[in-house]
Amino acid sequence: VQLQASGGGLVQAGGSLRLSCVASRSIFTLNPMRWYRQAPGKQRELVAAITTGGSTNYADSVKGRFTISRDNAKNTVYLQMNSLEPEDTAVYYCNGYGGMNYWGEGTQVTVSS
Repeated sequence: VQLQASGGGLVQAGGSLRLSCVASRSIFTLNPMRWYRQAPGKQRELVAAITTGGSTNYADSVKGRFTISRDNAKNTVYLQMNSLEPEDTAVYYCNGYGGMNYWGEGTQVTVSS
């Protein structure tokens, strides 16, 4: 399974970005789908997850600002990021579990103050 993440970029604090993760096969076979991030010098951390049933969970640091969603017809999972903060600066990775963990290449998000 290939996962292709996109949508990162440079944004000012308070701004928004939407990340996309397109899977090479039906995302019904990947449960859950997750977004992780890794900032320089820090461990990779879970940001948000969504199940095939639509249940979601978020890291406390992003609750109320980020929203994970999925479009099954497009085999795509999104991460809408609002009210971005400099602390959100990181490489964001898409992950899906289908018997094993599949990872996409990261997309860089940089938030300037």
